[in-house]
Amino acid sequence: MARTPKETQEAPPPRHNRTTPIGMEAGPAGAAAFVRAGFSDPSLVLRWSEIAGPEVARLAQPLKFSDGPSGGTLTLRAAPGAALFLAHEKRALCERINAYLGRPAVTQIKFSQGALLPRLPPRKTEKAAGPLPSGDPSRRYQGPDGLAKALQALARRR
Repeated sequence: MARTPKETQEAPPPRHNRTTPIGMEAGPAGAAAFVRAGFSDPSLVLRWSEIAGPEVARLAQPLKFSDGPSGGTLTLRAAPGAALFLAHEKRALCERINAYLGRPAVTQIKFSQGALLPRLPPRKTEKAAGPLPSGDPSRRYQGPDGLAKALQALARRR
């Protein structure tokens, strides 16, 4: 039997015969990847640790979302051995996810055991700028105003 091309497959973007910054293509490519996994709204994946809580986020990550006539099914990749523990938390986890989304989108949760992707380290918060001591050398700088202000701001942060 002959294969027919997928009707839903998108045509490649038009070529302009010039280079473009990669950032211009990153947004649409990322959105397409989320849609292929069933996530029309990527915030469920991006804010998973806030939605599920740090304990659950340490043990499981969202893998796929499929929407059906009886409701949505969220597939989570769980650390080996954690699926049994998380199965007891299904109802509470569904309620937290639906409360975040603002609608009853997830009615069932499935687990797939496997190695989790490494999590990004938390962002470091910058310490607040303190007062500039009166004897600081940046106060004696005799150059342009913009550079003097930048030096003083740097001295406040150290």
